[in-house]
Amino acid sequence: MAAGGVRRDGSGAAHGAFGRAAPDSHKNAGAGTVTRVMSPQDATSTPPASAEQLSTGLPEAVSVVMPVRNEERYIAESVSRVLGQRYDGELELVIALGPSRDRTAEVVHRLAESDSRIKVIGNPTGQIAAAINLALAASRYPVVVRVDGHSMLPDGYIQTAVDTLRETGAVNVGGMMAAAGITPFQQAVAWAMTSPFGVGAAKNHTGGEAGPADTAYLGVFRRAAIEQAGGYNEDFKVAEDWELNHRIRQAGGLIWFQPALRVTYRPRATVAELGIQYFRYGRWRRAVSREHGGTINLRYLAPPVAVALVMAGMLIGLAGVGGLAAGGWPGWLTLGFVLPAGYLAGVLALAARTARQLPLRVASRVPIALATMHMCWGAGFLTSPRHLIPASSRPAGDAAGSLAASSRS
Repeated sequence: MAAGGVRRDGSGAAHGAFGRAAPDSHKNAGAGTVTRVMSPQDATSTPPASAEQLSTGLPEAVSVVMPVRNEERYIAESVSRVLGQRYDGELELVIALGPSRDRTAEVVHRLAESDSRIKVIGNPTGQIAAAINLALAASRYPVVVRVDGHSMLPDGYIQTAVDTLRETGAVNVGGMMAAAGITPFQQAVAWAMTSPFGVGAAKNHTGGEAGPADTAYLGVFRRAAIEQAGGYNEDFKVAEDWELNHRIRQAGGLIWFQPALRVTYRPRATVAELGIQYFRYGRWRRAVSREHGGTINLRYLAPPVAVALVMAGMLIGLAGVGGLAAGGWPGWLTLGFVLPAGYLAGVLALAARTARQLPLRVASRVPIALATMHMCWGAGFLTSPRHLIPASSRPAGDAAGSLAASSRS
């Protein structure tokens, strides 16, 4: 099999196993000297699950990969949830540590010193796709579990996921992002993230029956499927998981939604953080749709349509006000304000409905959460520039084969 994730950038430079090649050791900002990263040859020599394991039900060895940056608040609990899993097979945790502004590096290294199952590697760019590729290259086992530094695995998560891989023949299994806030604003965001009014009817947010899916939250993978797809595409700074799952499905792999897998997710704590997050989501989701035609649907188009209508209504209404003041333009243009007013009324009506389910201090913040998510996602989608994905970019797997061929010549 070709080395996973190998690509060439516009300069012709090769990128190693699962993305950009890394030296055997390097220093990460605030992270100290890090563990050696696997070479392309190492990554492709990972032993698959043995026939005996698959036929007798012996537990498969699992590598948990975790990209981490600025996660001081949650990383200790997240790691504890991984290492505390009741799973009889071998388990390792590879943390790809990016440059952080807080004490994340200090906490991570302290955790690594206390448990030999933890391996820490550096991720100098701080980007998620690069972090996962580096962690994949440094990991050993045939089942790969992706976890984020602010995600809390429930007990039994890994066992249920591995069982589902075996029972369904899927190559990636995922469940629900069970958003749960701590502060009133986070709780309002959590409600919005698990409601069709906030994110549409996506199973990994709102739930549903087990079955095939387009993508999976986080994901528990057969390593071979990631290698065959070429690893995560590091050109995608956001939506890297959706893009990888699309390539896996294109290659014939089955993605499976398992509602029993509920991972606690901590939402962003402020309006500004939430706005930036959803602006980037919208921006990069449009980049995915450009790269992979036919992957957009009405759920993704609703926010940009809402933004366009609200902005158009505001501009038409303001033109009407200006016309009335100048005695020129027809006053009926002020009816444009009906569009933003209608959107606001709809959001407030939803908040009124939630007031029966949530404490008032949470329900009162729901309109802010919904409007921030809708408007920022839509604005990001509408303003997404074409240069986000370099013109020379190719799917990771394409270059994987060419580099493997050149290495044999």
